[in-house]
Amino acid sequence: MRGSLLLAAALGAAGLATHAAARTPASLTSAPLTPPLSHFAIAQQAMPAFIQRYQLDYASLDKLYTVANGTARARQMQEFFTQWRAALDALPFDSYGVEDRIDVVMMRNQIDFELRELAAQRQRFTEAEPLVPFARALIDMAEARRVMQAQDGAASAAVLQQALVAVRKAHQTLLAGADINARKPMASRNVANRAAQVLATTARDLKAWYGYYEGYDPQLTWWVKRPYADLDKAMSEYAASLNERLVGKASAKLLNVTGDPIGRDGLLSALQREMIPYTPEELMALAEKELAWGEAELRKASAEMGFGTDWHAAMEKVKTMYVAPGEQPAMVRRLAKEAIDYMAANKLVTVPEVARRSWRMDMLSPESQLISPFFLGGDTILVSYPTADMTHEQKMMSMRGNNPHFSRATVQHELIPGHHLQLFMAERYQPQRRLFDSPFYVEGWAVYWEMLLYERNFAVTPEDRIGMMFWRNHRAARILFSLGFHMGKVTPEQAVEMLIQRVGHEPDNARAEVRRSFNGDYPPLYQAGYMVGALQLRELKRELVDGGKMTLLEYHDRILDGGMLPIELVRARLKNEKVARDFKPGWRFYK
Repeated sequence: MRGSLLLAAALGAAGLATHAAARTPASLTSAPLTPPLSHFAIAQQAMPAFIQRYQLDYASLDKLYTVANGTARARQMQEFFTQWRAALDALPFDSYGVEDRIDVVMMRNQIDFELRELAAQRQRFTEAEPLVPFARALIDMAEARRVMQAQDGAASAAVLQQALVAVRKAHQTLLAGADINARKPMASRNVANRAAQVLATTARDLKAWYGYYEGYDPQLTWWVKRPYADLDKAMSEYAASLNERLVGKASAKLLNVTGDPIGRDGLLSALQREMIPYTPEELMALAEKELAWGEAELRKASAEMGFGTDWHAAMEKVKTMYVAPGEQPAMVRRLAKEAIDYMAANKLVTVPEVARRSWRMDMLSPESQLISPFFLGGDTILVSYPTADMTHEQKMMSMRGNNPHFSRATVQHELIPGHHLQLFMAERYQPQRRLFDSPFYVEGWAVYWEMLLYERNFAVTPEDRIGMMFWRNHRAARILFSLGFHMGKVTPEQAVEMLIQRVGHEPDNARAEVRRSFNGDYPPLYQAGYMVGALQLRELKRELVDGGKMTLLEYHDRILDGGMLPIELVRARLKNEKVARDFKPGWRFYK
């Protein structure tokens, strides 16, 4: 009955749309805003409700246990994941179809990763604790308040005073010890950076603790007001010295990054979550091959432009072809329309009319451009271009780095057929799989289109080819410097130099890219996901489309109606394979 009502409503809406079309200008009715009714005939699945309840329950606990490095949070989450893992194992897996089996495998994969992450977080805190030996007592006190345990003013003041003594002692030890420039500093830059983060989050949580009682609990406030103020000041001073002496933030030679390298074991755990059956070393070797290929392509385009094999000189010429101030939005609109029209003319992917009409544009602020010097996107493309208040050098670097030939790949990457189309569909098809959000799927899809369009000669002129290869080589370099950073083989400063010399970045843009990569907002494998995910999708296309099993249009549409998944499970889904409960990734996709 409910399905009949939905169908009637849909048909009614279609009828209303037909009557409305008679009164609407033809320019606004060239394509329907409703999808075909067949899109609503989705087979019943068991797992979406399971995953939705898991996400909602996790979010509820996450909103309560907000204190960073809290032992109560770790205990609660350990219990939560363990019990949901048991519930997952009790499901009638053998009765499930292709889609539900994929979701069970992905839920097990996600929960197992979360359990490994809990252990890794405890280990990282333990490694930083010698530099912040006072933090645990403060964290426990802040967490007790968060779970609504009563606090005693005199006892709380004693905890704060003991911590104050310990902070001052740690500060004295730091000032007497060897700094970052010494042959053997008292702690590594990475461990010191981790300790600085513990200091920052503990100070934040302690401020929330004090603010909760201030003015509301007179006996506690009377006891703790002065000890808290003294401790907060001492922690701030210690953090400043730690950042200066061991992290190197005051050094003109060192790049200020806040990321925390997770080591080779951490990368292997993350690769397991992403279902990538390659080691970090194998991925770095793959990236070197791709970068060498890209450099060869740059030399070909350089020769066509009359610069011989000196692709740096050819790229320098391309960078001077920027548009005048005020013309960047018009350029973006033109490039977006070009890509959308190309999709339709060549029947490459279905673009729903609402998706085609609904993308938006805003300008990146000068502050944001310090971290993200190039376009960002989704349903809104954030355009990078200098503002009037920037220095002359900043203006030139921004214009040169966002010239039309570089931007050509960026616009279609962010909008259609890239992220805007992809995320539009992910919200409408298998939306429960957004829990499994992965850069190998999200960024891999957008870069795959860069690769496919390059193969299809979408970039006609050598200038456009240089612009597209700039980004392709950038993706390969990201694998090298991000994995190298997390394994302790590449410093942020070496990453900047790699982007300048091997990709062709402007110096300020290179520094901004490295800060963005290592500022802690992105998972450790995020930068590697761009090219590796694209290579997976390219190989799958060769297997299914070039192998005659489906058309290019069917291939792209089927990927988008499956939601966010590791590409190996995209492959299983497109091949209609019923994966086993104990599925393990094993697809060696790089030839």
